[in-house]
Amino acid sequence: MCQVGEDYAEPASEEPPPRQPGREQKCVKCKEGLPVVVIRAGDAFCRDCFKAFYIHKFRAVLGKNRLIFPGEKVLLAWSGGPSSSSMVWQVLEGLSRESAKRLRFVPGIVCIDEGAACGLSPEARAKTLAEMKLILQTVGFPWHVVALEEVFDLPPSVLRCFAQEPVETEGAYKAAVDSFLQQQHVLGAEGAGDSPSLAQGEEQLSWPCTQDPQNPQSPDRPPTAAQTEALSRLFDSVKTLTAKEELLQALRTHLILHVARTHGYSKVMTGDSCTRLAIKLMTSLALGRGAFLAWDTGFSDERHGDVVVVRPMREHTLKEVAFYNHLFAVPSVFTPALDTKAPEKASIHRLMEAFMLRLQDQFPSTVSTVYRQCHGFWGSDSLASVPDAAPHPTAHCTLLFCRDGAGAGLLWGGQALREVQLCSRREDPRARVIEQLCYGCRVNMKDLPSLDPLPPYILAEARLRSQRACIEQQIQEYLVEDSDDEAQTGES
Repeated sequence: MCQVGEDYAEPASEEPPPRQPGREQKCVKCKEGLPVVVIRAGDAFCRDCFKAFYIHKFRAVLGKNRLIFPGEKVLLAWSGGPSSSSMVWQVLEGLSRESAKRLRFVPGIVCIDEGAACGLSPEARAKTLAEMKLILQTVGFPWHVVALEEVFDLPPSVLRCFAQEPVETEGAYKAAVDSFLQQQHVLGAEGAGDSPSLAQGEEQLSWPCTQDPQNPQSPDRPPTAAQTEALSRLFDSVKTLTAKEELLQALRTHLILHVARTHGYSKVMTGDSCTRLAIKLMTSLALGRGAFLAWDTGFSDERHGDVVVVRPMREHTLKEVAFYNHLFAVPSVFTPALDTKAPEKASIHRLMEAFMLRLQDQFPSTVSTVYRQCHGFWGSDSLASVPDAAPHPTAHCTLLFCRDGAGAGLLWGGQALREVQLCSRREDPRARVIEQLCYGCRVNMKDLPSLDPLPPYILAEARLRSQRACIEQQIQEYLVEDSDDEAQTGES
């Protein structure tokens, strides 16, 4: 080994050797604190600056879009995972008195118990529910714990889109904020001993530390054995894991939508992070749902009409979420999913997730690049406001509410094939249901040998749409024949 005192080396210095550059690193925001989190190369934050950065991203997404009005009831879809738990804690902190810019909506929480679909034992489901209830009691929001078996009691109306009157978002939002601030000022002036910063939402809603007593779907009333057996039979009959995950997502969405409509919530918040949305974007392309990316991965999903789904966590990566939950002790509950311990090639979802996360590990900008570039090209938020090509109230997929005219009909041969299916569905119940689905759902439905295990509300709605389509076709044929007769009479 070369020594410092040799002829070909630099002369020895009496000063101590310089410290490593990493030890001298400071927070990129305040330039003073020692960094505790490195999000990306060169982006090192101290504890306080990282918290401010994280909260700002959440508030900026809500403030930029201005879809949630003051005093509006918002349902938080909480699965117990890290991202949705972080979303609930952001809302909780935003409603506190110490918050600089307080959130003004009225929150509630919905949690779907999917243990039966994932094959969990009753003891494991009870343990998971006990952990969830403990966290829900700590948060203090009104909450609704609903078992997935409740889908067998849903009405067919849950699959129908209820259009709402369009409003001028900018002017209406400013008017609502001004009205809310005036009412808050009046309440603060009338309340002699109360805090002047008391919000109207806290006056009108006293958040209990237990479940909402008006909730008919109580966790103390577990699903019946017949419902659990029917749900297990449904998922056991599906052949592939890809079809199972798509079916679970559809049933979960229907149940959350029903809870929102039943209890008067006009918005639903989901905890989809940027990483999860990038994986979902690529998965949707692989499943043939590229035409619906604006709804599946955008900030707002307005396909249901009266209930709008928003994704305020879409600017946060899973790495940021994990650091935030660890540093600030955000509780979460691990719930096994359908793909837990599944091999990488078990489903398209698992394969795409493994591919994206492996690529993200090698190239840290993969997730943001995929989400922003691909979403900007195929699923820009501006495309979500484009009028639908098929405005008919029943011209959307029964499971995913995707407009059939946006892509499914073109992929399946257009109007000619539809007329053939229209004539054949009167005799084939399976064809009657299949033709009410989009392309992706039709492909997945091939993995379901029989439609009998499906929940009754899906079959009833498909039957109703089929009958309505037959009547409309008969009326159209009658009008065409009548016009032909009038034309022949005029010629004679």
